[in-house]
Amino acid sequence: MTTETTATIRPQLDAAEVLATGVDAASQPTVDHTGFSTKRVLNSTSSVPVTEPVFDTIALVAGAKTIDLTALVGTANRAVDGTGLKVQAIKFKNKTGNSTMSFTFGASNPYNLAGSDWKVTLAADQEVMFYLHNTAPDIAAGAKNIDVAGTLVEEFELSVVMG
Repeated sequence: MTTETTATIRPQLDAAEVLATGVDAASQPTVDHTGFSTKRVLNSTSSVPVTEPVFDTIALVAGAKTIDLTALVGTANRAVDGTGLKVQAIKFKNKTGNSTMSFTFGASNPYNLAGSDWKVTLAADQEVMFYLHNTAPDIAAGAKNIDVAGTLVEEFELSVVMG
């Protein structure tokens, strides 16, 4: 376990519209759409605890990879075992120039991140993030794997915080 972890989760999609006409006394009125964005700061004592961060670039082997949440590589190549923890937030990013990649529950010892039949397919340069608000299952021997399928030895980025 690390000494102390603080994770900032920002599910954010903002937009600004400049209205050409229709607003009195405004030469270029702007409407900022920021009200649905959120920011959460999590640590070991927050109601959604975070104690283990992992940020890694992972290569497929012959077009496949199993992410084992009990055998991750953390900062400075530290072994990270998520057993007994929950995934609080996770982000997958398919890197620029790659073929399509899919992320899903493991064929063996599946981690049901978003239910028992979840799957996300990402084209190159696409990314997806889940914020699970302490509702994901506990990581255990029978609930630990996420399978990734793609092409050859392409790489993806994994960001995950557990607690």
